[in-house]
Amino acid sequence: MYIHNISHKNSILNTFISEIRSTTIQSDRMRFRKNIERIGEVLAYEMSKYLDYKATAIKTPLGISHVNLPQNDLVLCSILRAGVPLHNGLLNYFDTADNAFISAYRRHHHNPETIDIVIEYMASPSIEGKTLVLVDPMLATGQSLRTAFEALKPFGTPDSIHLACVIGSEDGINFIRKAFPKNTHLWIAAVDPILNDHGYIVPGLGDAGDLAFGEKL
Repeated sequence: MYIHNISHKNSILNTFISEIRSTTIQSDRMRFRKNIERIGEVLAYEMSKYLDYKATAIKTPLGISHVNLPQNDLVLCSILRAGVPLHNGLLNYFDTADNAFISAYRRHHHNPETIDIVIEYMASPSIEGKTLVLVDPMLATGQSLRTAFEALKPFGTPDSIHLACVIGSEDGINFIRKAFPKNTHLWIAAVDPILNDHGYIVPGLGDAGDLAFGEKL
């Protein structure tokens, strides 16, 4: 797996990450969603450098301009509900992409360390021969991404796979290394060291879905 940790170089991304982490700022839901969307745009820009390009002639009012344009047939697939703002950021840049959505949630057992990922809804176009971009803001255990990828297999075999995440844990990254093909690209804005006993990233930011859309029962 190719891991692209964008935080290795200082950029304006640092500001967006600091604000979604900060307990004094993240309570502003609109700002939280907007910062996640901005992070999606940064990830999309960096990801675009690894797409396939073709020389194209563009007619202007005064002549012909030659430019290399991306040729990948993209499918953006987000894990609901937390993935929506990040999905929007990627879609702002990859505006011609097809879209897929998967509803997945954690089901905890009596032992908080035992977690199942339950999928109750999905809608996807064919991903056969396409560039699949799986979108999930929090890469904690990695089980959600693996379950989503398995659920998509009846829709075809993608030509290439990219994972887009905001914050991940080292354990989660190690898990998905084994769950995805070796040529998969992971695009991530920050990596944290540990998970707590409930499978949440530490220091992380809390529950991304609740912060974006309100607490759930």
